Amino acid sequence: MSEAQTLTESSTARDLTAFQRNILIVLTEEPMYGLAIKRELEDFYDAEVNHGRLYPNLDTLVERGLVEKSELDKRTNEYGLTQDGLSAVEDSLAWSLSKFVTNEERAEQVRSLIEKHE
Repeated sequence: MSEAQTLTESSTARDLTAFQRNILIVLTEEPMYGLAIKRELEDFYDAEVNHGRLYPNLDTLVERGLVEKSELDKRTNEYGLTQDGLSAVEDSLAWSLSKFVTNEERAEQVRSLIEKHE
C-alpha cells in the first residue's frame, strides 16, 4: 500500500495544493465542464491557466474521490464535487476561519462577507 493510500480522508484533503482547493471551491457552485472551470480560475488568478495544469489536477481530484467526472458528449467531460470534495472545502474553510477569527472585530468581518453573498 502506498503512502498516499494510507492517509486518512481528512489528511488527504489537507494535502491538496492551493490550486486543487480552488478547483474544489469553483465546483461548489455547480458541476462544470473543463473550460468553464478554467475560465473561473482565470478570473480569480487574473492570468491564463494552462490546460496542462488544469486537467492533471482535475484527474488527481477524481482519483482521490473529491470530484467525479462524467461524459457530457464524446468530446466534453463534466466535473462535479462529491460529498468528500464538499467536506474537503468545509474542512479548509473551518481551518482558515479558526486562524482568522481571533476576536469579535474579525468575526464581524466574516459576517459582513457572508451577508454580501446571501
